[in-house]
Amino acid sequence: MALGLTALPAHSYMPPEANILYQQACTLEYQHNYKEAVEKVLEAIKIAGEDALLYTKLAGLYSDTDQYDKALDAYNVVVKLRPDDAFVYISIGNIYETQAKYIQALEAYEQALKIFPQYKYNYLNIANVQYQMNDFAGAIENYKKFLETYSNHKEARESLANAYLASNNPKLAVEEYSRLYAADNTNFKDYSNYGLALFQTEDYARAAEFLEKAIEKDPDSLSSHISLALSYQELEKNELALGQYEIVFKQSPNLHSIRFDYANLLADMGRNSEAAAQYKIYSTNFPNDARAYKNLGLVYKRMNDLENTILNYEKALSLDSKDINIKKELANCYHMKKDYIAALKYYDEILQSTPNDYDIKVNKAIALHALEKYEDAIALYREILSQKDNTIIASNLTDALVSQGQIDLAAKNYTKASDEFEQAISRGSKDGFAYFGLAKCYRVSGANDKAAEFYEKAIALFPNETAFSNEYAEFIAETNALAPVTPAPVVETPDGKLPSISLENDDENIVNVSSVSKSQDLIKLGDENYKKDDYDASLKNYKAALKINPSDEVTLLKIGNIYKLKNDNDKALDFYKKSIFVNPDYTDGWFNLGLVYANENNIAKSKECFEKVITIDPEYAYSYYALAIAYESDDNKADAVKNYQLFLKYNKDANMVKVVEDRINSLQ
Repeated sequence: MALGLTALPAHSYMPPEANILYQQACTLEYQHNYKEAVEKVLEAIKIAGEDALLYTKLAGLYSDTDQYDKALDAYNVVVKLRPDDAFVYISIGNIYETQAKYIQALEAYEQALKIFPQYKYNYLNIANVQYQMNDFAGAIENYKKFLETYSNHKEARESLANAYLASNNPKLAVEEYSRLYAADNTNFKDYSNYGLALFQTEDYARAAEFLEKAIEKDPDSLSSHISLALSYQELEKNELALGQYEIVFKQSPNLHSIRFDYANLLADMGRNSEAAAQYKIYSTNFPNDARAYKNLGLVYKRMNDLENTILNYEKALSLDSKDINIKKELANCYHMKKDYIAALKYYDEILQSTPNDYDIKVNKAIALHALEKYEDAIALYREILSQKDNTIIASNLTDALVSQGQIDLAAKNYTKASDEFEQAISRGSKDGFAYFGLAKCYRVSGANDKAAEFYEKAIALFPNETAFSNEYAEFIAETNALAPVTPAPVVETPDGKLPSISLENDDENIVNVSSVSKSQDLIKLGDENYKKDDYDASLKNYKAALKINPSDEVTLLKIGNIYKLKNDNDKALDFYKKSIFVNPDYTDGWFNLGLVYANENNIAKSKECFEKVITIDPEYAYSYYALAIAYESDDNKADAVKNYQLFLKYNKDANMVKVVEDRINSLQ
């Protein structure tokens, strides 16, 4: 509140008649008879029209009766009569401030400061006006100047704290609020702003404490409920946060500005459908906020709705074209859809901004490979390997060389095909077609000894492949003049497809070899060592088997189990993820992945995994049991009981019935 004072200087000479009228006016003012008091002063002015005291009194009377324009006219006369009276300018500033004419008020206060800089109270007047004008920097400066003299002035310190908060300097605001609270916590009132300042300094626990007090004082304070909801959310007290949001929306159902944070809370709680609905409401009201579409895309991704995921990521990108993370998400989605052309578009855009992004290069190379753009894939694989050794990329490079060799062989580009097959073989390819193709190249060039050597190697790798043995027999007949010299036609690989591509980037995964029986023997040996608790030997056996068949989800799961027993959660997660990558419907893989997340207290992700198991196999009893435990950790008793009951419905283990029934009874 501005301070308006009028100085009472020594009386100039006033005629007796005027003085009598002045005194009568003062008496009438004291009696609150302002109308007659004004009349007396006006009569006195007719007698002594140059007396500043009479105009000062008249201005005061007009001001007291809210006749501000008349008061200002009177003060302007005083200014002409006493131009160096600082307090007249302060009174003028007070009237302008009351009228919310802050520019004029500031001009008047600043004029008073020029005339009488020693009057420190005027800094408070100036600061208050600057605060109203949102000139928080200026207000802070003048509040501080005022407090240098009046350090215990409570209202000024409260205003300084509010100015710090309004100017996005919550740390200094907290210091001021703390000082006020420590000085007089009984009469402290500004709990809401104090809590908000603490929230902005990320002191969420104390923010919640003071916001709770704010709500005790004023249960209808919408801003306090909002800030408390956000504080609880940061503290991961999700149920408490949810309760505050419900209060807010009950009071103000059209307050859509906070629905983004509300949707984030629902998403964190795994309530994806509800979160999606809230993001949609928010984006309807704030259609240019890319964050809403980005988060909505993420929720749809969790719900395995790839089309809506892409739709919302695309919308987010249209609003924020520089967001590399959205482009990565989109590239990943298109890659998952096997729309490699669209994925490549985003990989290229990402690499324009971050040309050394290793993972994006890897994914781009895989996409090129999948599109059968082998030469581009080969070049990129080589670039990747020049940066870092990676056995899976090395394996893919070898496969791509074989595939490109097959294409060049079909095009009768024998020299190039021969070079590609030789590179693949030198890299350790166990693909029979590499040897078979090279044999064909040598045959065309007339290098019969070399052709025979590589036909035999191809047959050794695929003894049951009749195309290899038949052509070799034809070749032998030809070389013995038993058949015309005609190059055999190009054939496909044994399964009728180009060599397989490994789609996962992991150093422990190696390209296939042929011996299925050997793989089974290795797995059996691994199982025996596992039963003996010789986990290192078991790992060695399983990994050897995996080299033969890298897409065996059961072996991948077994390796993950061993790493889990060895408390190596990172590797356990890696192999469980591989098991569901090669078989997205592998329930045991999803379940064990959920257990590792649960061990790491990542409850949200663990629940996603257990729910995925149930989606695939609704009778997978232990997923309900694990979900119930997860909901218990979230203090969600209702969902915990629901899942325990579903466990009992599908459970085959009689020993668990009593345990689960006891848990249900304790929760109800």
